[in-house]
Amino acid sequence: MNLTQDPNIRTHYLIPSKTDELYGCVITGVGTQNVAPDTEYPSPNHPTGYMFDPQRGRVLQEYQLLYIVKGGGKFSNNSGTYNVQQGDVILLRPGLWHSYKPLKDTGWCEFFVGFQGSMMEHIISLSFPGDQQVFNIGYNRTLIDLYQQAIDVASTDRPAAQQLLCGIVTHMLGIVNFTVRNESISTDRLDQIVERAKAIMQEKVLQNIDLEVLASQLNISYSWFRKIFRDYTGHPPAKYFVLLKLRHAQFLLANTQESIKEIAFSLGFKSIEHFFTTFKRVTGYTPNAYRKISMPDK
Repeated sequence: MNLTQDPNIRTHYLIPSKTDELYGCVITGVGTQNVAPDTEYPSPNHPTGYMFDPQRGRVLQEYQLLYIVKGGGKFSNNSGTYNVQQGDVILLRPGLWHSYKPLKDTGWCEFFVGFQGSMMEHIISLSFPGDQQVFNIGYNRTLIDLYQQAIDVASTDRPAAQQLLCGIVTHMLGIVNFTVRNESISTDRLDQIVERAKAIMQEKVLQNIDLEVLASQLNISYSWFRKIFRDYTGHPPAKYFVLLKLRHAQFLLANTQESIKEIAFSLGFKSIEHFFTTFKRVTGYTPNAYRKISMPDK
């Protein structure tokens, strides 16, 4: 369940069954939060069960995998204090003291997932031996998509959701392990610009973006940005952003009772008619028809 109404925090904590525990993998929670510069951290709206004082730190009884996709901060454990930057993954290990927080002048955007169980202990021991906790993997679009998928699955909390989430988290750990071991971080500036733009679009999917302003923020002309983005993704940036919105609309239509009007306006479409026309042109279905074929029979 989602324990906060703060629009900058989307968090779901799960209650596993005995069967889930026997599986050897339990997902305890998954979420994301965007911490703006010069704001309190943790937010006063953060779920109380996971609140902590960064000055004192804490000890968890589970693993957590944090991914910082924007901004920067500090991470501390018994070995010292380390700088954290965008593209860093933090692996929190059970029973070990730690603390972390974003820098006040930059804030950060983080994704996290918590997990435990004998299967996960085995994966961690083989993939991440030793005591290292901070790994830089750069921007990884697949990893961000997996976090988003995990959040969507956790929000439904349907039967066998735990097993699906375990598969997603195993995939996440595999990506981090593969990237760290092969040092396959892209250092090409243009790749990094496109990945940064994609990450911002994902964060702003419920809003609208001035793409010329975005290009300026990325220190590149809009005409050049449009070209490299299309070469990299196969879509112009404006179309890519609309496709992100429609993908989110498909999820809402299939998994919630929100009205089509509510979905259209929450995604920033100018009118219901514009939403209907765009949705049908891209998916081949009207929103009503898509909901009908996607919703399980009652």
